[in-house]
Amino acid sequence: MSDRGTVLVSDNKDKSVAVSVKDLRKCFGPLEVLKGISLEAHEGDVISILGSSGSGKSTMLRCLNMLEIPDSGEIRIGGEMYALKKSGRRTVPADRRQVDRMREHIGMVFQNFNLWSHMTILENVIEAPVHVQKRNRAECIAEAEALLERVGIAEKRNFYPAHLSGGQQQRAAIARALAQRPRVMLFDEPTSALDPELVGEVLKVMRSLAEEGRTMLVVTHEMAFARDVSSKVVFLHRGVVEEAGEPSELFRHPKSDRFRQFLAGTR
Repeated sequence: MSDRGTVLVSDNKDKSVAVSVKDLRKCFGPLEVLKGISLEAHEGDVISILGSSGSGKSTMLRCLNMLEIPDSGEIRIGGEMYALKKSGRRTVPADRRQVDRMREHIGMVFQNFNLWSHMTILENVIEAPVHVQKRNRAECIAEAEALLERVGIAEKRNFYPAHLSGGQQQRAAIARALAQRPRVMLFDEPTSALDPELVGEVLKVMRSLAEEGRTMLVVTHEMAFARDVSSKVVFLHRGVVEEAGEPSELFRHPKSDRFRQFLAGTR
């Protein structure tokens, strides 16, 4: 780890950088939530982002696809940097079309599924590929059916979200994100809204995505996933990177008192 608040998250120099964040800062009114975070994720990295409530984990993740607009700093996806500008006291995208285009390379899975309730599961999965990416509908349907098979809910393709369990809805949300053919997958606490008996089926899908080399940034409280699946772990505390590195080293020999306290509280 480099200076406090900054970490370059990958030693894999032979792979291209999928995500690069430099000195990311974000305030909500007088509250400074992100205080200069920097990190890198290379192609194929699985980065687990840990931290207590209010540490800035979800805000950082949402900045990566401009669901939250950072006040300052740089974000690059696949080498392309979001262009930002000042509008009065606010920071806004300089080119909304660029944001829309770059979002096509980012798949996001939310805590509360965010499926469209008036569409079937299949319609949810093909919506962005057909209407945003303007791809062939028949091709998108075939790919969506393969993805639903991949996450284990092919038989639910003509059901509406309300007729599925929470675990099934989250797997549908993962299939929907994958249908965009994203370069990077973002997971914002994907199991926290699930009943305990449903968590395993979602983590199984996420583990399989990691095994096939997907680039993933995962905000999670699932310590076993962070320890066993991640290539790197980042621990945030009050808007800075408190500690980061390979999970085998971090979990066995945490250097930060705050991280040790956090780990003790999760056991």
